[in-house]
Amino acid sequence: MQQFLNKELAVRYKSSSQKIRVLTENWVDQEIFCPSCGADVNRYENNRPVADFYCPICKEDYELKSKGNVIGSKIVDGAFKSLIERLNSNQVPNLFLLAYNSQNFEVLNFLVIPKYFFIPQIIEKRKPLSQVARRAGWVGCNIVLDNIPQAGKIFYIKNKVIQPKTAILESWQKTLFLNKEPKVTERGWLLDVMNCIDKLGKKQFSLFEVYDFEKELQEKHPKNLHLKDKIRQQLQILRDNGHLEFLGRGKYRLV
Repeated sequence: MQQFLNKELAVRYKSSSQKIRVLTENWVDQEIFCPSCGADVNRYENNRPVADFYCPICKEDYELKSKGNVIGSKIVDGAFKSLIERLNSNQVPNLFLLAYNSQNFEVLNFLVIPKYFFIPQIIEKRKPLSQVARRAGWVGCNIVLDNIPQAGKIFYIKNKVIQPKTAILESWQKTLFLNKEPKVTERGWLLDVMNCIDKLGKKQFSLFEVYDFEKELQEKHPKNLHLKDKIRQQLQILRDNGHLEFLGRGKYRLV
């Protein structure tokens, strides 16, 4: 995999943002395969409203967002209202994220976040534009990456190290069970519990350690009055789908 953007392609462009768009889109078109099936992704025609790339085999769509040097904890996105509407109707593409060295245009990190990790809870509403702005009152949003479980961040390149294709395809398959849940609220519960497990920072943990997040989960789901029952239910779903292994006596291990 070539890890440098082809600077020669942007010589005729004056706008910095346009240059980066051309360079990064060309790099993805030339270097990246579909994490779902392994086929090469193709680029859509310019100015398509939602997606930038698609897989001709499994028909998955991908949007590309790029940042200089570091991806950070948040990604600026479009209109808040329209994104929430798409999330609730499950009409969102998968997301490619690319970080490049702004001096030598080396790709530092490249990852994909599957679309079923996108729920309204990871979207942060920005302040409306001022009344003197060209689009006065327009409300944008940010995608808060910290609210996405680690299993939903599948790296092709991590800290300049290329990851094996087999590992990328396997990581995608491991989380496909989330795509079977059409209700955003139920997926939200699973992702919240997965985030709690991530915060423990270890492969093996106990049920009681997850119970310690009961207050945090109650704030996110105030209408649920049976938090411990719900936590156990989510752990069982994660176990049944191969994300966790039950070791007995309230002990679990990440697979």
